[in-house]
Amino acid sequence: MKKTENQMLVIFGASGDLTARKLVPALANLFIAKQLPENFVVLGASRSNMTDDEFREKVVLKSSYLKEKFKETSKEDINDFASKFFYEDLGETYDGDYSELKKRIHELNNEKNTDGNIMYYLSTPPTLYEPIAKSLSDAGLNTQNNGWKRIIVEKPFGYSLDTAKELNNGLQQYFKEQQIYRIDHYLGKETVQNLLVTRFANSIFEPLWNRNYIHHVEITNAESVGVEKRGGYYDKSGALRDMFQNHLLQIVSLIVMEPPIGDDPEEIRNEKVKALKSLRIMKDDQVLHDNTIRGQYMASTIDGEQVKGYRDEDGVDADSTTETYAAIKFFVDNWRWKDIPFYVRTAKRMPTKVTEVVIHFKTPHHQIFKDSGLNNKDNKLIIRIQPDEGILMKFGVKVPGQGFKVERANLDFYYSSLSETHVMEAYERLLLDAMQGDATLYARADEVEAAWEFVDPILNYWKNGENVRMYGYAAGVWGPENADELIEGIGQWRNPGPNLTDDPGYCVIC
Repeated sequence: MKKTENQMLVIFGASGDLTARKLVPALANLFIAKQLPENFVVLGASRSNMTDDEFREKVVLKSSYLKEKFKETSKEDINDFASKFFYEDLGETYDGDYSELKKRIHELNNEKNTDGNIMYYLSTPPTLYEPIAKSLSDAGLNTQNNGWKRIIVEKPFGYSLDTAKELNNGLQQYFKEQQIYRIDHYLGKETVQNLLVTRFANSIFEPLWNRNYIHHVEITNAESVGVEKRGGYYDKSGALRDMFQNHLLQIVSLIVMEPPIGDDPEEIRNEKVKALKSLRIMKDDQVLHDNTIRGQYMASTIDGEQVKGYRDEDGVDADSTTETYAAIKFFVDNWRWKDIPFYVRTAKRMPTKVTEVVIHFKTPHHQIFKDSGLNNKDNKLIIRIQPDEGILMKFGVKVPGQGFKVERANLDFYYSSLSETHVMEAYERLLLDAMQGDATLYARADEVEAAWEFVDPILNYWKNGENVRMYGYAAGVWGPENADELIEGIGQWRNPGPNLTDDPGYCVIC
């Protein structure tokens, strides 16, 4: 276990929802597990007028998000945790004079002995990233001559390749790239990280992880909910920007990447960038037409309850062409993956909430048991990221009795079976990594830009191309009826159930 140095966490936008809902519960978990440094301070900073005590009550003492976590924690320990929290009112704007903030930081640093180490967490809209970074720089709060300084920014990292470059350049004017941590909570999930271990720590997988043995790769990210209260944001974003460009391409990079030299963060990140740069960029309209599908959920009835269509949601344009379903087929131009198709889909209002990776292996070149019933039952490695986190392997076994009838069997592992192991929540893991200076699970500037280079032409085609279609699908089904056309010649999508070992055709609609 790495040592976590004494430090201060300054949260910009501390009065917002993310702080109370995600960041403080993650810190509470680290506190309960005794993984916070000996001297640790949280300084909330935003435009709300609050005292230290009011801030502590809001995010700790009276927080509904901590009730369950503190069930078995003593009053004394809860008060000890709350005492680490302080608040500074920034006034009317985030891009003003930070002299008062600087004064408060110095006071707390001297009083609490945090050794000048500061992590700035920007829980704000991306438009404020550069202004905050500039104000910190103007106040001399970015220099590392008296302890390290790190800055964490939330997604989205831009709206396009150009805006991503602009955002990166803006931050890099005031902080060095090694100081910048771009957080993607998907990479904090234990099962996403386990992709690396599954591949590189097991000789039964890595020798087969190439075009000679893998037929195709399929990734599904499905959410059962609609856009809920995020209609205004989502209508300007869409499924491709919201999920595919960041979360799902991060997963793709871990599947595609070559073995790194070692487990050093930069070695792993170097290979992820190479993987993203090897994705074949689609620019021809016909190629884009044949390899992409987009759709919108429509009004339906689920469990006897009437569900709104996307265009009827609050904040959504009545004539919106923003996709809530996106499915992409693409190829990777390198030695390992030559001519192997990847199929990735993400959507709202699916039958169940699930994210999984399916590695479909090729059938043996010489088929001995041709009449065994094994046709179209390829070997699969299924890595379930959420829920029911685990790994499932599907392989053929002989059915007892005469002859060689073959049936599919499951070999499975669940993280929940590790009863004595605490599986860290995503923000908990990522915050601890940043506190320790481990950037493995954080996106680098060139990584973000490589992802946008692949996605931008798809978005441009959907916006400006001819014969572009928006397909409707009833809320509660697995996307548009023609979704399987993308995967034509191979079969159909694996439509997973809530449980890892559910049969492929299973789904929960009623």
